[in-house]
Amino acid sequence: MSISNNLEDKIAETRDFVVNSASLKEVRSFSREVFERIEINQDLKDELVLAIAEAAQNIVKHAYKGIENTEDKMEIKISLSKDNELEIGFFDKGKPVDDAKVRHRNIDDIKPGGLGTFFIQQIMDAVVFREGEKPWINHLILTKKL
Repeated sequence: MSISNNLEDKIAETRDFVVNSASLKEVRSFSREVFERIEINQDLKDELVLAIAEAAQNIVKHAYKGIENTEDKMEIKISLSKDNELEIGFFDKGKPVDDAKVRHRNIDDIKPGGLGTFFIQQIMDAVVFREGEKPWINHLILTKKL
């Protein structure tokens, strides 16, 4: 993990996680550790952890669909600027994301799963997909004004 507390960032932490379902618990723990140092209410912290966990799960489930036992890692960077804008970046080397095809299932269709994208969009102010800079293929950016 790298930590930066310079004039440009109040908080900037980055950590790599192996791309598999077992890492999702570590992703949630990392997120909670970072948010404990930010003065926001507990409900918002919980929502942000949920958004991060759902995005990480989507990387595992979709960007690496059909890929078993990979050693690839996804990188997650959480930063808070001095103007209190939270930015969460996800970087991976999975299948390229076609953001035009990213959508949640119908909210009225009551069944488990398929609402991660909906939750992320409800919690965050902006959700942006970019082509990743080498060595990354995908770069997802979630932002929230605190």
